[in-house]
Amino acid sequence: MSNIIIRFKKSVVILFFVLMVISAVAFLFVDVNYNMQDYLPEDAESTVGLDVMDEEFSSGVTNTNVMIENVAIQEAIEYKQEIESLDGVTEVLWLDDVVDLREPIEVADTDTVENYYKDNKALLAVTIESGKEVEATDQIYELIGEENAISGEAANTATQQKMAGSETMYAAALLIPIIVIILVLSTNSWLEPVFFLTAIGVSVLINLGTNIFVGEVSFITQSVAPILQLAVSLDYAIFLLHSFQDYRNRGNRPEEAMKLAMKESFPVVSASALTTFFGFTALMFMDFGIGADLGLSLVKGILLSFISVMVFLPALTLLFYPLIDKTQHKSLIPSFKGVGKKLIKLRIPVFILIALVIVPSFLAQSSTEFTYGMGEQPENTRLGSDINQIEEIFGESTSVVLLVPNNDIGKEQEMIQEIDTIEHVTSVVGYANMVGSTIPQDYLEENVTEQFLSENYSRIIINTDVGAEGDVPFSLVEEVRNVASSYYGDEALTLGESVALYDMKETVTADNKLVNILTIVTIAIVLLFSFRSISIPVVLLLTIQSAVWINLSVPYFTDTSLVFVGYLIVSTVQLAATVDYAILLTETYKQNRKDMAALPAIKKTLDDKLFSIAVSASILSSVGFILWLTSSNPIVGSIGLLLGRGALLAFILVITLLPALLVIGDKLIWKTTLGTRVYKEEKHEDN
Repeated sequence: MSNIIIRFKKSVVILFFVLMVISAVAFLFVDVNYNMQDYLPEDAESTVGLDVMDEEFSSGVTNTNVMIENVAIQEAIEYKQEIESLDGVTEVLWLDDVVDLREPIEVADTDTVENYYKDNKALLAVTIESGKEVEATDQIYELIGEENAISGEAANTATQQKMAGSETMYAAALLIPIIVIILVLSTNSWLEPVFFLTAIGVSVLINLGTNIFVGEVSFITQSVAPILQLAVSLDYAIFLLHSFQDYRNRGNRPEEAMKLAMKESFPVVSASALTTFFGFTALMFMDFGIGADLGLSLVKGILLSFISVMVFLPALTLLFYPLIDKTQHKSLIPSFKGVGKKLIKLRIPVFILIALVIVPSFLAQSSTEFTYGMGEQPENTRLGSDINQIEEIFGESTSVVLLVPNNDIGKEQEMIQEIDTIEHVTSVVGYANMVGSTIPQDYLEENVTEQFLSENYSRIIINTDVGAEGDVPFSLVEEVRNVASSYYGDEALTLGESVALYDMKETVTADNKLVNILTIVTIAIVLLFSFRSISIPVVLLLTIQSAVWINLSVPYFTDTSLVFVGYLIVSTVQLAATVDYAILLTETYKQNRKDMAALPAIKKTLDDKLFSIAVSASILSSVGFILWLTSSNPIVGSIGLLLGRGALLAFILVITLLPALLVIGDKLIWKTTLGTRVYKEEKHEDN
């Protein structure tokens, strides 16, 4: 393989650049999905209900609130009609749909009225068609002006669509210079970092372009996957080029040095790629489709990065290595010699400290308060300000839509009366209680019945005074489902934002256990075969998993809620991405242990590899923190913060806890490892 790559190096470079250009063009045609509900399993009740709603009714579920201040009732109706005529708006519900405004408003039910009209402020419930959120909300803003407000799912989606592209560019603009600085400090050539970034950058663009065959990707994948791929796989390129330079420094010709570097790099890079590959593969087993979507993109990315480093980078380097030679500079970082002696002195205190905190951290991370939707919008954004403005007047509110068979008006009316008594339900709007059973349907105009009745179903809107998610909204969803089920069994279907989030909670909670187990088991198997050892996988996984638990316990101890999707992804990604640090340190220790006792071996290992691990960890950590700082999307921001903090914690534990475990368990490790010769004269050990 190396002979073929070296012989046809120009063709290889041209081929990869052609693929990159084609992929860059294809990327422009990849659709991005911003609707989290689309990624729920097909058998989730809210998904089934939404499908039925689409088939039976002309309008969907209310997904936007529009508040207009200082309006009389007639003015509010005029606003309603104007909003209803906008492209992308399928329905607008307001007070005139639930109360007969020909009668004095004072005689109507106060709770029902105040859901829609309060203190001369009107709150309109708007349904915006999926895929037209940006256009519709822009038109609504233009119509209602700066002083009025919009909130809801569609407004969230529109905001994220607008910000995603600019924020990704902003993150890249911050990140690339930081990575270049880190790489310049870690190499002896001003140009070498360009080769690293080119090799991985080409694979990132090809990966983005190949998403066209997937059809569409989630906004989380679009925001996170490219930067994560770059950070995780940059190590592969660094290892190969460093190995190439080492062989050249020993007097080998460039072609021969590259052959030897490829041979040396292949097992290390492939082992590193495999652990990350299988870790990301575990995400694909999630029932919640966001995990599968992100997992597939990252798995493709790791595979393409591996191919790029082992095929494209050698060819590119051999074509342009004279430029590396011409841009050599002295080492900008002082030697780390002697740092191992200082770090290993911490082995007992670190071991005791981690032993004390690991159980509380494990318990805390499993007791963190989670959110399952987009999380809170920043108050300094228009959307965040609008949400606060609406909640100050009308309080928190959300609607649950209930679909039941329309074959028994009497039973429907009885069920509505029971639902109306549930705590936090402010009003129930349905055909049975708004029109009643005294007037036959055939005598009513279509515009009276179409909101409530279809050929097979009756639609009931349940207004509540709670938010979309949390213990109270979720228990309310359960109560509504229980009441509806007692009347209609499985034929009753609930849907709406709070229902979708409830189903999301149920889905991802089950996913959490499966994904974590799969990640640990698959990585353990790779480590088992890589090291041919029973104990080394346990030591490595214990080190990295401790960092994961400590990282994920921080929100509990700081009393902050955590977006569950971020928690689930990072608990997998952090393990898969940072176990490489532990592999590199342990493999080097294993080699050093052949010629010296445990303590000298670990000291030399830390001296030799601390810098390489620090470079890798600083890049991954920078990626995380920059995602956190630049993204207005709470999910992406949460993933960034967890990833940045997790990479730092993994680095700290790999250079402190892992050496302690390797030294303390030295005898047991080599007894449970096949085919490894170790230095036996422990009595000469330098303490």
